[in-house]
Amino acid sequence: MNQTPVVQLRHATKRIGSKNIVNDLSFDIPAGEVFGFLGPNGAGKTTTIRMMVGLIKISQGDILIKGQSITKDFNKAIRHVGAIVENPDLYKYLTGYQNLMHYARMVPGVSKARINEMAEIVGLKDKIHDKVKTYSLGMRQRLGIAQALLHRPPLLILDEPTNGLDPSGIHELRNYLKRLAHDEGVAVFVSSHLLSEMELMCDRVGVLQNGKLLSIQSIQDFVHRGGASRVCVVVEPAQMEQARRVITSANKTVLPTEHPGQLFIQMNKEEIPEVNKLLMDAGIQLYSIQIQEHTLEDKFLEITEEKK
Repeated sequence: MNQTPVVQLRHATKRIGSKNIVNDLSFDIPAGEVFGFLGPNGAGKTTTIRMMVGLIKISQGDILIKGQSITKDFNKAIRHVGAIVENPDLYKYLTGYQNLMHYARMVPGVSKARINEMAEIVGLKDKIHDKVKTYSLGMRQRLGIAQALLHRPPLLILDEPTNGLDPSGIHELRNYLKRLAHDEGVAVFVSSHLLSEMELMCDRVGVLQNGKLLSIQSIQDFVHRGGASRVCVVVEPAQMEQARRVITSANKTVLPTEHPGQLFIQMNKEEIPEVNKLLMDAGIQLYSIQIQEHTLEDKFLEITEEKK
């Protein structure tokens, strides 16, 4: 993977009055990476994206795209960007092909062959000559991505791209974005509230809260940070209290639960054989022991609650 940064945020700040909406953001995104931008509503995600594409002015700092400054040389910088901010703007009374032709005229060098190629890539080859008003929401989203990628930009920015998509559409979009980054070397910057999808889609994630960057880590490091796992032990309900006493006597933390017969224990997976032996020796009927893996949602809620 090419590690040369496609995007470089350097102390990017957006101030309205005396309030910092986005505060001193600095990070890089290399080619060939899907970078997820996470944060609660009002954290500053869309404001950051709007600064990246020049829709609002940066109050302080700068954003470089392929080494070109958004603040000092906007036209050169924005040539490297394809973006959908919130929803793709399409002419519904035109066909999908006519929409792409219209956008192609804005950028020199986009051929009809490229339009047909993009229609096939996003799965609209058979519907490209139908009017956009007949398209489903997922088809419109895919046409928007085709439009954003017509000029082969090294950076694709998507703000909430899965809004309104059904599970099949989300699955298709996720696989396409991963293929686009890993096979074509495009840097993909994506913001979404669907944390389960971000976990499957992204290589790295950054967490934003109140305009400040809390953390940037790879998905694996972010989700598995901290070492200890939650282990679910299923026992005979009548023996639940006895099992709890056995486990706590071994200095293991039993987490609160309302599930009869299920005990959730905070421990490392290496300790599972020890707990299993203790329960068996105590004559407790043990039905299963299963590690409950942390999810991106678990860690996101944990880190944002810690910082409140």
